[in-house]
Amino acid sequence: MSNLTAKDLYGCMTALATPMHEDGQVDYIQWQKLVQSQIDAEINGIVVAGTTGESALLNDEEFEQLLTIAIESCKNTNTKVIAQTGAISPDKVIERNRVAARHGADALLIVTPYYIRTTQEGLYQHFMKIAEVSDLPIILYNVPSRTQNDMLPATTAKLAKHEKIIGIKEASSAENRFVELTKLLQKDFAILSGNDDTFLNAMEQGACGVISVASNVRPVSVKQICNLMALGDVISAKKLNTSLEKLYGMLSYQPNPIPVKYLLHQAGMIKQGIRLPLMWLKSGLTGVKAEVASIEKELRI
Repeated sequence: MSNLTAKDLYGCMTALATPMHEDGQVDYIQWQKLVQSQIDAEINGIVVAGTTGESALLNDEEFEQLLTIAIESCKNTNTKVIAQTGAISPDKVIERNRVAARHGADALLIVTPYYIRTTQEGLYQHFMKIAEVSDLPIILYNVPSRTQNDMLPATTAKLAKHEKIIGIKEASSAENRFVELTKLLQKDFAILSGNDDTFLNAMEQGACGVISVASNVRPVSVKQICNLMALGDVISAKKLNTSLEKLYGMLSYQPNPIPVKYLLHQAGMIKQGIRLPLMWLKSGLTGVKAEVASIEKELRI
């Protein structure tokens, strides 16, 4: 059983893309290679079947196989495996949580319910029902731009009192959200940014790290920014972060994970596979050649 605590959630963790063949079937061989590239970069953790991993388009068997490979690959390394198990129904979440626990995941990342809009009390009760029967530590995931449910800091603070809930991936664009969270939450609760383009600012406001999309392709650089911020070297962190701004722009050119899969493909790391209603990016990104050169250099391709 996992003994992961909030203190273990810091720095850079990667919301890993799910590689697919051109017919949309999961490519497990390339998945293992992607996981290994993160281990080689000494990333603190990887998220299996997150938003970037096309979670809503994966079936239960695919989720389980991806998780199994990731856990086996990360065994005896410092890279933790976090399973994203969020769903509309708490019962469905609980079912996947049990799968994750059975296979030996380190923690769970659970997005707020989507499509069905609810109240703050509804969100609280949803997560409490899940936490009461969870064998693994839980990281809350708030991303209102996708779910239309914004879990407010006060609700997060209430949930943080449960021993199984140890952190949050906060992807709200609300001004001063991280300042509010830092004021309300205890030091033994991990506050993580979910947005690459603003995570440095979030760390200035009290976040302890980021669950990143950009680190699919630039894991060493994103990790280094986090390390510099932890050391208090804000000037160096900002300088390095500025060098990634073009990448951040590319990653928001179309909805995630379309651009990051395109860049991974251009760097020769995955095939040209994605699932409807997502569409493969044909063209339009400027500066791709230079960015791919940086990716290849960093990942030693």
